Amino acid sequence: MSPKNKLSLAVQYPDARLATLITRPLLRRWVQAALFAPAELTIRFVDAEEGRTLNREYRSKDYATNVLTFAYSEDESEDVTRADLILCTDVLETEAAAQGKPLLAHAAHLVVHGVMHAQGYDHETDVEADEMEALEIEVLGKLGFGNPYLEPV
Repeated sequence: MSPKNKLSLAVQYPDARLATLITRPLLRRWVQAALFAPAELTIRFVDAEEGRTLNREYRSKDYATNVLTFAYSEDESEDVTRADLILCTDVLETEAAAQGKPLLAHAAHLVVHGVMHAQGYDHETDVEADEMEALEIEVLGKLGFGNPYLEPV
């Protein structure tokens, strides 16, 4: 991760339940830590209904998921990463509670995870998953969060 890449960040809270907890400056800090290049990103917090609709329409999966990344960069040669990250508040809260993790730690992980996807990282194979997870753990560690892939003690 470079010290600081240029970032244009829009944040939308149509589901405003987390707006005072997960603020734009906090999101900017998390995104910036995960960037390898300049980026133009939008992060949108949605409820389960909108999350389910988007997941069904774009991934043919009829359930709300924690984070969706819509990457718009044409190819890896582009200088700017462009993407929308959709976080489902309901799933985020439910997963954090079920996994015994602080809400902010889980939210930071999902944002970093989404930013990695926006930059072309994936976890379709074991090799890809290992690379992506290692980067996420490194970024989250620099932000003061523990390894999100370990069970809480």
